[in-house]
Amino acid sequence: MNTATRLGAYGTGLAAVFAAALGIGTLAGPVGATDEKGGHMNTMNHGAHGTAPRPGGLEASADGYTLVPETTTVPAGRPTEFRFRVTGPDGAPVTRYTPLHGKELHLIAVRRDLSDYRHLHPVRDAAGVWSVPLNLPDAGSYRIFTDVQPAGAHEQVTLGADLDVPGDYRPHPLGSDERVAEVDGYRVTLRGDLVAGAASPLTLHVERDGKPVTDLQPYLEAYGHLVAIRRGDLAYLHVHPMGEPGDGTTEPGPDISFHAEVPGPGAYRLFLDFQHDGKVRTAEFTATAADH
Repeated sequence: MNTATRLGAYGTGLAAVFAAALGIGTLAGPVGATDEKGGHMNTMNHGAHGTAPRPGGLEASADGYTLVPETTTVPAGRPTEFRFRVTGPDGAPVTRYTPLHGKELHLIAVRRDLSDYRHLHPVRDAAGVWSVPLNLPDAGSYRIFTDVQPAGAHEQVTLGADLDVPGDYRPHPLGSDERVAEVDGYRVTLRGDLVAGAASPLTLHVERDGKPVTDLQPYLEAYGHLVAIRRGDLAYLHVHPMGEPGDGTTEPGPDISFHAEVPGPGAYRLFLDFQHDGKVRTAEFTATAADH
């Protein structure tokens, strides 16, 4: 089978998966939501009264806002500028935003088999066009998620769109649950279990050279950022830890505690961003959510 045929078949399969996802996905993850104690938590992006919650990141449009990519294809292994707009209810590009954790927009790029992940912060020009350099190493289809809160909007919206990287697609299996991640000499251990439909306490324990790390540095106003993406439909969750730097009670490691609520069972890929010694690193895990 030649490359064009392979990609055509792959794209058809993805379309079927995406169509099913619109019916079953229920995960959403506002970046800026806080709980009553000041810690950050995820919330559901609810639909109209009597309807199921809207799946986070599975729609290009939500609450009148639309993610409009100007770039839909990038080459593998070559830095390319990814450009896009967020349009408002009037159809015009949005040029005013309420910052979420120090940034007007958070962009997540993930390969559909969950083998590649990027947390990026594009820049915006005066006309409302966002741009960010992307260097995606492998061919395949990627999903782009944007967390934004346009000025005047009552809450944050998470929008999603596909991005194609042409070439010989070779999927990577997700594999079984992984509770320990090694990255740049750091060892991060995931403690706790995901339970569908319930707030699940999770703790990420960070060590370096066998010793607990007790001087984590704030990154985007928190000691850690956790993204969870469900295999299959790519339902998306972005949650922040309990407490925050400078609140007088939250220690800078070695533990980072979260409450994550996932609405349904299934396998999730978890990505923890944390900063130490001036560099942001990402630890990756796989966890299966059991029925409540």
